[in-house]
Amino acid sequence: MDKAEELLRVKLGSKASKASDRITAEGVVMCSVSGTTGAMLEVNCETDFVTKNDSFLALSQAAVDLVAKNNPADIAALGALAYEQEGFGPTLEDVRKGLIGKIGENMSFRRFKRNAGGSKLANYLHGTRIGVLVEYEGDDTAAKDVAMHIAAMKPVSLSSAEVPAELVAKERSVAAAKAAEDAATAKAAGKPVQSDEIVAKRIEGGVQKFLKEVSLYDQVFVKAADGKQTVAAMLKDKATTIKGFTLYVVGE
Repeated sequence: MDKAEELLRVKLGSKASKASDRITAEGVVMCSVSGTTGAMLEVNCETDFVTKNDSFLALSQAAVDLVAKNNPADIAALGALAYEQEGFGPTLEDVRKGLIGKIGENMSFRRFKRNAGGSKLANYLHGTRIGVLVEYEGDDTAAKDVAMHIAAMKPVSLSSAEVPAELVAKERSVAAAKAAEDAATAKAAGKPVQSDEIVAKRIEGGVQKFLKEVSLYDQVFVKAADGKQTVAAMLKDKATTIKGFTLYVVGE
């Protein structure tokens, strides 16, 4: 899928839909926040029908509450925590297995994130498929707005300097392949071919554009009145600092 995405982007540029944006599983994202302690959890299932099942939702909410309260080391440790529901138990894993038999569909705890560093926490759920947990200091409304912005724009890091190196390398590879294809097309048509220096600048320009698109601070704030204000500028106006964020999209 990753290679197919790269080929599409070389052929179609910005018109290509990114394969990584597509949902590959069903399930829900749940949050549990109390003061400066909070958690977010993704629970997967086989069909969208089960995501509306009361028993499944109760299990999912209980599980994220247990993450926040007990700080399990991993999924196995989470499953070993004490919990009873609908006659199943005495552990969360026992309840999960019991509900699989009752509902007739597999379900699993995929991943979780817990914050308890002393900073304030804001969370936002877009339906049950997208969840955001933001660690911050400052204005509560600004932090909530940033959480909503993250759900909509899906940044991968706070700043461009923090974008994972493998993503930058991938973007540079796509830009270079696109430039090479454009040069071959121009040559075949008898048109002038850009110099290596211009091509290099073009590739780097594409990478810098990508970094701004995926960095939270550099993105245009979704509620910007002028359509230009960046998230960084909005946060500065509100005297608010974002220390970190977690974004979960079901299936990604």
